Amino acid sequence: MLGSGAREHALVLALSKDPEVVALACAPGNAGTASLAETYGVDAVSAESVVGLAERWKADLVVIGPEGPLVAGVADAVRAAGFACFGPGADAARIEGSKAFAKDIMTTAGVPTAHSEIVDNPARLDAALARFGPTWVVKDDGLAAGKGVVVTADLPTARAHAMTLLDDGHPVLLESFLDGPEVSLFCVVDAAGTVVPLLPAQDFKRVGNGDSGPNTGGMGAYAPLPWVPDGLVDDVVTRIIEPVVAEMARRGTPFSGLLYAGLALTSNGPEVIEFNCRFGDPETQSVLALLRSPLSRLLLAAAQGRLAEHPPLDWAEGSAVTVVIAADGYPGRPRTGDTITGAEADGVLHAGTRRRDDGALLSAGGRVLAVVGTGDTLPAATADAYRKVTAVHLPGSHHRTDIALRAINGEIGLPVPN
Repeated sequence: MLGSGAREHALVLALSKDPEVVALACAPGNAGTASLAETYGVDAVSAESVVGLAERWKADLVVIGPEGPLVAGVADAVRAAGFACFGPGADAARIEGSKAFAKDIMTTAGVPTAHSEIVDNPARLDAALARFGPTWVVKDDGLAAGKGVVVTADLPTARAHAMTLLDDGHPVLLESFLDGPEVSLFCVVDAAGTVVPLLPAQDFKRVGNGDSGPNTGGMGAYAPLPWVPDGLVDDVVTRIIEPVVAEMARRGTPFSGLLYAGLALTSNGPEVIEFNCRFGDPETQSVLALLRSPLSRLLLAAAQGRLAEHPPLDWAEGSAVTVVIAADGYPGRPRTGDTITGAEADGVLHAGTRRRDDGALLSAGGRVLAVVGTGDTLPAATADAYRKVTAVHLPGSHHRTDIALRAINGEIGLPVPN
């Protein structure tokens, strides 16, 4: 397993429960994965280092968690060295690494998505902004770890964000605003074009309650979604995922790995906000908490192009809710080095943590922990998650207290169809 966040902790935890998995390594890992897997201080974007570790381990399967190594081509190098690898090659990973590339794929495939325009010159910015709004969506065209997006009804704020990106040499993607609630759908895909969807989830990007404040890497999530219409997943697979997978194969860049569709359920039906080329964080923590099928067999089948032979997935009844505990200062510069207590309990997944020489657990990042609760109902799962949160102590930390609340209260509605 390549990566160091709570997503990787969730993946390692799920893999560790599979009786066919006899040994696990995680590089570089964190204090949580260290209790389940051997830890190696490997540079995740160094193909040579990753391949070297796979060779020393004689690995049966390499799973790449973060987008950085995928966009850098680490999966290509791992496969070229003869190892099964879960994760797309660099060309296919452009579905996340370049929003312009993703838009071109969607346009050719006839997939519904927001109208967009790329701006790479400040002189063209004001005229382009005038063609959008009154709610502006301004994105970094490249990788931004979920924090390169500003959605605002304030034109000066939109312009300032765009200028910051352009001044840093990053092209800007302007998009029309999509109405309707958002859904995250993960699909396991193999190079033969087989698509296996997982449970739909919803995440919470804004730092504060009521979706206030700046975007983050994600402050919580829940799955499944009691308010989505029947047949949504099948509809999305048929009208969105499969056409994109087919178009990528037609271009000679078949996708193999986890294709993550960020969707808005608009008045025109599901439309794509973005694609990612890997498991999303923190949705993964909720989705995998409900998966009963052995994860290693699913990922290996995808890596070997045998997904069509894999049996239907088995899911636990009920719901799972994830609440992220963030360090003081996040999503700005986080305070690190604080002692954490109460984080050894079941359901507490580590993200930005490390062990001091004396064994004490310390904060080492912005999103420090992801706390997962489960239950027969969504209210029960939410209560379980927040009960676990109260048992964790990290000085100055903060978390949202409204994860899944609108769904519980029946406040999420779908736009009236056009």
